[in-house]
Amino acid sequence: MTDFSSRRPPVDRRKFTSQSVEATIARLTRKIADPELAWLFANCFPNTLDTTVRHRTIDGKPDTFVVTGDIDAMWLRDSAAQVWPFLPLARDDRNLRDLIAGVIRRQTKCILIDPYANAFNDGRAKSPWANDLTDMKPELHERKYEIDSLCYPVRLAHGYWKATGDASVFDTTWREAMRLAVATLREQQRRRGTGPYHFQRVSAVPYDTVPLGGYGNPSRDCGLIRSAFRPSDDACIYSFLVPSNMFAAVALRALEEISLAETHDAVFARECAGFSDELREALDITAVAGHPVHGPVYAYEVDGFGNALFMDDANIPSLLALPYLGWCTAQEDRYRATRSFLLSEDNPYFYRGAAGEGIGGPHVGLDMIWPMGIIVRGLTSTEDGEILKCLHMLKTTHAGTGFMHESFHKNDPANFTRGWFAWANTLFGELILRLDAERPTLLSRPVI
Repeated sequence: MTDFSSRRPPVDRRKFTSQSVEATIARLTRKIADPELAWLFANCFPNTLDTTVRHRTIDGKPDTFVVTGDIDAMWLRDSAAQVWPFLPLARDDRNLRDLIAGVIRRQTKCILIDPYANAFNDGRAKSPWANDLTDMKPELHERKYEIDSLCYPVRLAHGYWKATGDASVFDTTWREAMRLAVATLREQQRRRGTGPYHFQRVSAVPYDTVPLGGYGNPSRDCGLIRSAFRPSDDACIYSFLVPSNMFAAVALRALEEISLAETHDAVFARECAGFSDELREALDITAVAGHPVHGPVYAYEVDGFGNALFMDDANIPSLLALPYLGWCTAQEDRYRATRSFLLSEDNPYFYRGAAGEGIGGPHVGLDMIWPMGIIVRGLTSTEDGEILKCLHMLKTTHAGTGFMHESFHKNDPANFTRGWFAWANTLFGELILRLDAERPTLLSRPVI
């Protein structure tokens, strides 16, 4: 029998404490009928705050460095996602608001250091990837260019502003970083040559390096943005990563809104809106491909020559997560057809075993299901039964640890990767918060 004692660090060893977060934990653990589910929520929801944040003041402004967990580096993607579920609580919690504003300011600095980097050190430090064949700098932990690394900071800043009304983060430095981010995405349309970015790594793992001199496999200009890597940090096979281009289209519209309402930069607003429309038009033409079993669905990657990759990866942005990221609704016909494919064994990275079923990816190998994929399935589901199924799998696959993991074997939850992966923990907390707001009856019964 699992011991339901708290797995959180002692109070005096927690990195950050928010009274509103603690109150939310207390409220929901009383409300959740299933004791194990309540215990998981209490452990997972505050994990980012308990263990990963370094919050301080630099030059009179908040600055927050957020490690991903068991890797002592800050990913732009992970750090934005790790604090995202706390936004609704930030309006009335000054300390939490300052913490998140500090993340936005730190991400701003990171983009200005190098818009092509995905992960950063806390200052200048020696990276284990310092010998990668790319333009490394001492501030970088890793330099894998991923479209989503530029989209997540936009999502966080926009979400923070909508939740708190605080526009102070949109200062001159932030606006400079956003212009650089958009310019980088434009550059990776490669309409004027390959651009400056290239990446190679001496590795036995093919997904860790980019082919053809570090510029990627051939692709034809179709209006989409090229990405060297996926949000899993695995190299793309075809350069046009569809869910990341969709995420970019959404992020550009968020920048348009901020530019019109707060920074009063009509020129930049028009640029962002036009770029977003351009991506949507290109996606309408290029991103849908005919699957031999499921018919027309969204492909995961395309190359502009007519080739398409039919799969999904559990990391977000994913095809499964499109409603979660604001690209479409969960009822949209093309998404529903795509979802049917993704959650079937026609998806080469969907696994079903004795422990559960779900999407994984090549990053940690075959037969490994990612809790993140199960959580996203729950977040995007419209059916109570499917959501309960997801809760049951999450409840029964933590291997007694009280936390979500990167992945677990489809037949053995004790065979898992990454015991400290804060993004997955926080995302699980977000699922519970969403259910409390939208489907509270699902939390008022045991999960069996």
